[in-house]
Amino acid sequence: MKINIDVDCTPEEARRAMGLPDFTPVHDRYIQMMLESVEKGAAPEALESMMRNWAPMGEAGMQMWRKIFDTGKTGD
Repeated sequence: MKINIDVDCTPEEARRAMGLPDFTPVHDRYIQMMLESVEKGAAPEALESMMRNWAPMGEAGMQMWRKIFDTGKTGD
């Protein structure tokens, strides 16, 4: 037997229902730091290094994003 349940909710509602933490302040700070770095004229190498350290999953995350930008698809 197979049962399907569809839940219509926003991502915020789903996060709260599952008891997951709200990382909005962390995300906002991350974006603010990236913008400050760009405004100060950081070198492309410095930005790549910074993103590599901040990115989820480190090097694997950077490779995933690079693949997405290069091919325009996720590779599913």
